[in-house]
This record gives sequence, C-alpha cells and structure tokens, in this order.
Amino acid sequence: MLIRHLKFFVTLAEEQHFGRAAARCNVTQPTLSHAIRKLEDELNLGLIVRGHRFLALTPEGERVLHWGRQILSDYDSLHDDLQGRDRGGLTGRLRLGVIPAAMPAASLLTEAFVARHPGAEIEVRSMTSRAIQRGLDNFEIDGGMTYLDNEPLQHVCCFPLYSETYVFACRCGDAFAGRAAISWAEAVTRPLCLLSGDMQNRRILDAIADRAGVRLAPKIATNSFLGVLSHLRRGPWCAIVPHTFGMVFAGVPELSLMPLTDPAHAQEIGLVLADRMPQSPMVRALQDCALRAARTRAFGAMGSG
Repeated sequence: MLIRHLKFFVTLAEEQHFGRAAARCNVTQPTLSHAIRKLEDELNLGLIVRGHRFLALTPEGERVLHWGRQILSDYDSLHDDLQGRDRGGLTGRLRLGVIPAAMPAASLLTEAFVARHPGAEIEVRSMTSRAIQRGLDNFEIDGGMTYLDNEPLQHVCCFPLYSETYVFACRCGDAFAGRAAISWAEAVTRPLCLLSGDMQNRRILDAIADRAGVRLAPKIATNSFLGVLSHLRRGPWCAIVPHTFGMVFAGVPELSLMPLTDPAHAQEIGLVLADRMPQSPMVRALQDCALRAARTRAFGAMGSG
C-alpha cells in the first residue's frame, strides 16, 4: 500500500467528487481512480459506492477513512520530526483552530511558538468549539483554543491559558460611558449587538443573564465578532464582549469598555489537544508553549482596555 494511494482516497472522501479530488492531488482523474482501485485490491474491500459519479463511502470505506487520516498524520509527523532534527527546529505547518472569542489572545500563543520555531508556519482558523472537536477527531488541526469548562470537548488534553471575563462596550456618547462598572440588568436596557445563538460565547452570555434574572434580546445578532465591532463603531449599538477585546480596542478613543457585574463571571479558556499517542512534533511543541505560558503567566497581562 502506498501513502499516495491513501492520500488520494482521503482527498476523494473529503471532496466527494473525482474531478475535484484529482485537481487537489495534481493528477488526472484516471490516475486517481486507478490508484483507489489498487487500494481496494490491496485491502480486498470495496471502499466507494460508485455510479456515474461518486455516491458515498461503503461502511468499510468509512473505517479506512479514519485509519487513513491517522496514518497520513503519522507519516507527516515522521517527516516533520526528521526534518526538525536535521535543521535544528520545526519547519512544518502548525494548524490551530481558535474560537472567535479567543482570537485576540491567540497571537500570544503563536508569538511564543514562532519564537521557539522560527522555521515553522502557522495556519490559524476561526472555528466554533464543535468544529474544533471535529477537526481534532479528523486530524485536520493540531490543536485548538476554546472554552474548557463550558460544553467541554471529548477525548482531549486540556491546558488552561486564561480566564475570560466580560465587559460592556459602547460609544463614548452613550449614557453609560465612563462608568466604573455596569450591571447585567443595566446592560440589557441598551440596544445590543451580540453574537448569534449558534456561537458558544452567546450561549454563555445567555446563561449569565439568566442568573441575573434578565434576558438578552439584541437588536442585531451576527455570527462574527467583526460584525459586532463594525456596529460598535457606528450608530447607537452597544455590545458585551470578552475582556481580551480591550487589546483590539486599544487606541480607539470613541469607545468605552466597562466591567460587567451582578454577577461577575469568569470562563476558562485554554489549549486542547487530541488525547492520542504518540504526539506529533507540532503538537508536542504547541503543548510546550502552552505549559510555558502557564508557568510564566504570559496571558495574565491581558486587560480590559
């Protein structure tokens, strides 16, 4: 069995189209089809339900897909490990999934990683916590930054990085601007722009508001913090955002950020890695950066603006 044949099969399973899979693999469609036929012959199994086009994977194909992803991940890890030993540092690509709420803090982790492995590249993907779970399960990412103690992920190792708290954000002309703190009961009286309910951050905010005996009813809901921030910059809109967005708002004088109280709330955010051994060199290096960040309290300086 050739690694190349497995790669073709996994790509076809992801694309579910022979032509697109062949283009991704930089081969002709007959070459890709022939390689997958050879893989089926080698395993003595039918892996694909075929018609005039790709229809689906067989049950055996689904099992081979899982093992194929693991084998390809291990092969890439072997290559990265040998390359790193030859060159004195990692030179592959780190794939990091980050929930939108943690994006302002992600640079602290990537900065530490690049400082230790300047030859490596980093691909940061904005992902929901559920997408991070799928990405880890399917070997599509090396690690994720997400909530640890709310809707926790399964089959992962967790490394705490910092506690997320929440601030009320508004324009300086707002009636609440400049206050030392804002209660949740006061916050819900303003025209809010918040994340939509499919985002975990919004589900956390809804639960805190419920504890305060109030209900969040935003005038505008979006699945992107960029959408929240753009509305903050214009019009009467206010928002509730993680305290780390104070770094994003630094130098924006027309905005005011104030801690939310009654109740005050903190949510743990950290690094999650798939609970499997052996770890790839990238995963080991990422874990080392997270442990160093915890020991040096690298994330402790993040304020609310």
